Amino acid sequence: MAQKKCSAKAQWARRNAKNEYFELVRTVKLGYAVRPCGGIMAIQGEDLALACAKAADEIKAENIRVWDMRGISNLTDFMVVCSGSSMPQLRAVLRDVAGMVEEEHGVKPTMTEGKADTRWVVLDYIDVMVHVMHQELREYYELEDLWKDAKEVNWQPERHS
Repeated sequence: MAQKKCSAKAQWARRNAKNEYFELVRTVKLGYAVRPCGGIMAIQGEDLALACAKAADEIKAENIRVWDMRGISNLTDFMVVCSGSSMPQLRAVLRDVAGMVEEEHGVKPTMTEGKADTRWVVLDYIDVMVHVMHQELREYYELEDLWKDAKEVNWQPERHS
C-alpha cells in the first residue's frame, strides 16, 4: 500500500474512526487549523508496536514488553516499554527505534517527551507510545503493575549471537 504523507508543516496528525488522517498546521490568520491530510498510514496499531519492539531488540534494549491498551487507556492503543542500563545505551535505543521505524515504514514519532539524560523518554506515535527507561527508573515506577489489566502482546525477539 502506498503511503501519502501529511505536509511537512504538520505539527500533529490524528486518525478518525474512518482511518483518515487529519493534521494540525500553522496558518497565518488562524494560528493553527486542522485539515485532512489524505492517505492512510502504512503501518499502525499492533504492527507499529511490534516494529518498535523489534527495532529496540535489534539495538539490544532490555526487557522489552508490549501491551494492548485498548479499553484500558484512552491515551494510546499500544504501549511498548524497554530498558537500558547506561546513558549511551538509552541514546542508542532512542535513535535506532525512531530511525529504523522511519526508514522501514515511513513513520516518525509525532512527539518525543524527555531526553536520555532524564533516563525516561517517550516516543509518541499516537497509536503507540514507546517508553525507553533506565532500568532503575523502570523498577521504581513499576509500569507493569500500573498496566496489569492490559493484555500483553506476545512477540518473539530476534536471537542475538
